[in-house]
Amino acid sequence: MGVRVFIILLKGLLPMQSFISALAHLTRLPLPAVPFDEESFGRSTAFFPLAGLVLGGILAAFWLLAAPFLPAPLLAALLVVGMVILTGGIHLDGFIDGVDGLFSGRSRERKLEIMRDSRVGAFGVLGLVCLLLLKYNLFLVLPRESLPLLLVVTPALSRWGITLAAAHFPYARAEGMGKLHGAYTGKREVAIATLTAAAASGAALGAAGLCLLAAGGALTFFAGFRVTRTLGGLTGDIYGLINELMEVFLLFAAYLLLTWVPPGQIWNWRIF
Repeated sequence: MGVRVFIILLKGLLPMQSFISALAHLTRLPLPAVPFDEESFGRSTAFFPLAGLVLGGILAAFWLLAAPFLPAPLLAALLVVGMVILTGGIHLDGFIDGVDGLFSGRSRERKLEIMRDSRVGAFGVLGLVCLLLLKYNLFLVLPRESLPLLLVVTPALSRWGITLAAAHFPYARAEGMGKLHGAYTGKREVAIATLTAAAASGAALGAAGLCLLAAGGALTFFAGFRVTRTLGGLTGDIYGLINELMEVFLLFAAYLLLTWVPPGQIWNWRIF
């Protein structure tokens, strides 16, 4: 009887363990130590958007505190650096490796080898420079009224993209931590992640936020199909690449949208 009660309690704790696994994997925040469990780690994709909200909330809080005292260029640079520090550059590392492999022009097997190589190639460096340059300038030109909300929403939506990619595309390698995400990310995890992302984007930006959600989902599937045709599936590096592409794409889409819809009317904007 006691063992049965313990198992029931343990199952009740699994969602919290998965959430902590998501934070531990996607951030460098100080967290309580939890034993590694393959299923909890694999199912942690359900909480990727929530982990993104935590990261975005920290960045938005920093912006609100620092904006009255710092010039816009310095603040934009600190936002870029802040995300690198908070995540440990995990997605940037995947982005660099993914660009190196995909743009190498080699065979599928050689591309996967290049992506696993710890050395950084020219394509990866060029891609990183372009990515960070775009982020920095987007932080500069986005309306100040909407930037704190976008800082919260964008990391949540970009990490929701990883959940979608893990659920809908095969894994290209026979092993790897990312393979666990693909194995355990099912309809339940996608539903939780999607509800979290939709609630956050809708609450922050109304109909415009839901448009960003739809655009981000479309980009995820487009990138997933294109990479799967090339590599036969996705890898952990490609998850990072999708996250970084999503962040820049969503910020740019928000800039275009907010030049059409005044920031003060974003809540009143309707599709029809």
